[in-house]
Amino acid sequence: QVQLVESGGGLVQPGGSLRLSCAASGNIFSINRMAWYRQAPGKQRDLVANIAGDNTNYADSVKGRFTISRDNANNTMYLQMNSLKPEDTAVYYCRLEQWEKFTLRDYWGQGTQVTVSS
Repeated sequence: QVQLVESGGGLVQPGGSLRLSCAASGNIFSINRMAWYRQAPGKQRDLVANIAGDNTNYADSVKGRFTISRDNANNTMYLQMNSLKPEDTAVYYCRLEQWEKFTLRDYWGQGTQVTVSS
């Protein structure tokens, strides 16, 4: 089993910044990909950004404002969020995919609330 714990959410004014962290622990073997998702009230959970090795991808809505990164030594993933907008308000979740006995399994964190409001 793998445990994921997000932190760093909170209330921020429009134009502000936050840095989310996702700490992974437990039986970590061969990570294929890590990602950030978000879910606003009444909406589906959407991909924000993912990272696999040195490759990163972003949703169009956050390109140029958010940066995903990983500290492999500490099994921690980050999401630097700048120029935040009210529409970025959501619960942010981290996801980890790894290979376990030739099967790709994924794990989710509990989420951290990000609220962008004046």
